[in-house]
Amino acid sequence: MKQTDEYDRLVEFFVKNDLEFNGDEEVTTDIVRCYKVTHGDDDFLVGGVVIAKRQGEYIIDGIAVDPMYRKMNIGNVMLEKAIKVVKELGGNSITLVARAPEFFRKKGFVTVEPDKAPDFFECKHCPQFQKKCFPEIMKLEIE
Repeated sequence: MKQTDEYDRLVEFFVKNDLEFNGDEEVTTDIVRCYKVTHGDDDFLVGGVVIAKRQGEYIIDGIAVDPMYRKMNIGNVMLEKAIKVVKELGGNSITLVARAPEFFRKKGFVTVEPDKAPDFFECKHCPQFQKKCFPEIMKLEIE
């Protein structure tokens, strides 16, 4: 896994893997760090994670693994790296929108009730929400 400044490439990867809707909504986001996992000499992107801040809170703004490379521990490695970075930066929690909540639940994330969820996630305004996408907003308290 390598740190990268290829944010746009990662967003395209998230869209390709149905983890982002490429719409017009914009949410003010400060990118903290981006990481990619690639394979081969052609830099084939197999995974990526974006750590960001919104309204002063650390978030995972995207995390995905190419379907052909799942079950190879790549998601775990990326998530552990994201948590470590947030902890090193002094953060005490990390929030995300999970399309695969069971993966994150196994890592200690808990679902945030909709009425207590931060208002900076745009899911409710997304045309995929509750049609093709049934995400959970989740949070991990970092020790």
